[in-house]
Amino acid sequence: MRPKPKKSLGQNFLIDKNIQRKIVAACGLHLSDNVLEIGPGRGELTRPIAQNAKKVIAVEIDKFLFSELKQEFKDYKNTKIVNCDILKFDPTKFFSKTDLINSNIKVVGNIPYYISSPIIEHLFKFNKYIDTVFMTVQKEFARRITALPGSKDYGSLTCFVRYYTEPKILFLIKKNSFFPIPKVDSCLLRLKILRHPGVAINDEKLFFKIIRAAFNKRRKTLRNSLEGIIPQEKLNNFFDTFNIDCNIRPEDLSLQNFADLANK
Repeated sequence: MRPKPKKSLGQNFLIDKNIQRKIVAACGLHLSDNVLEIGPGRGELTRPIAQNAKKVIAVEIDKFLFSELKQEFKDYKNTKIVNCDILKFDPTKFFSKTDLINSNIKVVGNIPYYISSPIIEHLFKFNKYIDTVFMTVQKEFARRITALPGSKDYGSLTCFVRYYTEPKILFLIKKNSFFPIPKVDSCLLRLKILRHPGVAINDEKLFFKIIRAAFNKRRKTLRNSLEGIIPQEKLNNFFDTFNIDCNIRPEDLSLQNFADLANK
């Protein structure tokens, strides 16, 4: 007998058939596409994905669900079910060199809220092989990713994701579309991987160090939040060169502003 959805794994199964169809349609799959599915659960999306794609690698951490899925999809020649933690999954070991060179891998997943950020960060390690990521995530999380400078949701996560992708919320998903019903609504988030970073920088490590430091003290001015990291004379030179208010706060700087600062 199937045990209850595991709270420890953040399992909320998508049971709304209409939303399932809407997600698959939004992915715009072609028979030439290779798909990495994260957390297939009971296979609700896996079936239509497999029918519309060239190859599907579905990664499921739950051993019981893995066994069920492996049995259910045993006759699907283009589908492989893998029992693995997605944070330890290496797509280069499951997709052929041709698949990787073509860089047409699409990622689809109903993502547990508590590991949304780590999953995105892990996927970006393989960004040169991925075309687009479609993720069902918490609505508030998606708003943080798609936020604009000057808004309360804008932060280091926004900058991090926009450096690698072009993000867009495709549509909202009511919480009663899932079982068990979560506390908040979700949405389908699309991350179109950029073939070149969103901004040109000289030192990526320094760039992200500055962004993290700035937003760790976001209520302070940029000058105060970066104290001890960037010398005051270099900050003053940055403000003067780009005609920026010396009392500006981190959330009012664009990704390009942070790039200019890091490069300066």
